[in-house]
Amino acid sequence: MNRTALAIAVLFGGWLLATPAQPCSRILWNDNGRSVIVGRNMDWFEDIRSNMWILPRGMQRDGLTETNPLRWESRYGSVVITTYDVGTADGINERGLAGHLLYLPETSVGPRDESLPGLSISMWVQYCLDRFATVEEVVESFRSHPYQLRMAVEPTSGKPATVHIALNDPSGDSAVIECIDGKVKIYHDRRYVVMTNQPSFDKQLENLQQYRGFGGEKRLPGTHEPADRFVRGAYYVKHLPPPNSEREAVAAMMSVMRNVSAPFGVADPERPNVSTTIWRTVTDLTNRILFYDSVFSPQVFWVDIKKIDFGPDQPVKKLTLVDNYDHFGEVSQAFTEAEMFDFLPPEAE
Repeated sequence: MNRTALAIAVLFGGWLLATPAQPCSRILWNDNGRSVIVGRNMDWFEDIRSNMWILPRGMQRDGLTETNPLRWESRYGSVVITTYDVGTADGINERGLAGHLLYLPETSVGPRDESLPGLSISMWVQYCLDRFATVEEVVESFRSHPYQLRMAVEPTSGKPATVHIALNDPSGDSAVIECIDGKVKIYHDRRYVVMTNQPSFDKQLENLQQYRGFGGEKRLPGTHEPADRFVRGAYYVKHLPPPNSEREAVAAMMSVMRNVSAPFGVADPERPNVSTTIWRTVTDLTNRILFYDSVFSPQVFWVDIKKIDFGPDQPVKKLTLVDNYDHFGEVSQAFTEAEMFDFLPPEAE
């Protein structure tokens, strides 16, 4: 075992096993006049064994429920980042729609209604990336053809994947989607540029109004609690200066994501919504470039989505990130053919 791997093993080895759901922060910058940029931090209390995948068009999938699973064929190819290679946590498709899965303790999918097609929650982001080009399409499709989310449980820890998702596209449109008490709630507005974890999104918006610059008098909070990260993220993205280039826009967003990150030593396995940042992405939706920044690597690398052939005749490809910290520069040609990972099925009804 090399020195870096040993350090990581020591760091994570004593912690409890996690669920495939993650706490994090997502921030969208859609009014800078140059490009639409979204940042996302992955915060958790252990190594979630993330890898990066290229998934082509034309893949056949179903929602993995025992009865009436949601079935579809991937209309768009995507580049995604997994957790434990059992679910899609983050990614962007070839049309520039990006999705982000974050932890939300309040998530509850309710009892099974077999009249609705079922979808394992581990596939939620992937379904959106596979089928839709814009946030508007996702929202309209759900309203006209609703499906039912089903809870998946990570088998090692036995913990449920309580999550919500954020979606954004090159137009700057945004949606936050949650499932509370079995009812899907959609917050669709380009003004909704920040999402963290607990509490639910409506309560986060209420809390934000207490702070200076958003209607209240409270000073900017400084802890790593989800509500404080939400306020800081909203404040800093609001005050970013107009960028002079795409490079500067990406750097500006990276600076905000690093500000709302959590350092080593704050992780609490009993409260997964408060955890150490282990990796982050910044994605230029306008130019369709995904930047990846591991806290264990000295360099950022990126994938230019425009350089990838997502044709249905193309194989699934993988870029191994587990125990591999030497990627640098543009890596679209570094992916290698691989067997498709298996999404985590939902609990038996």
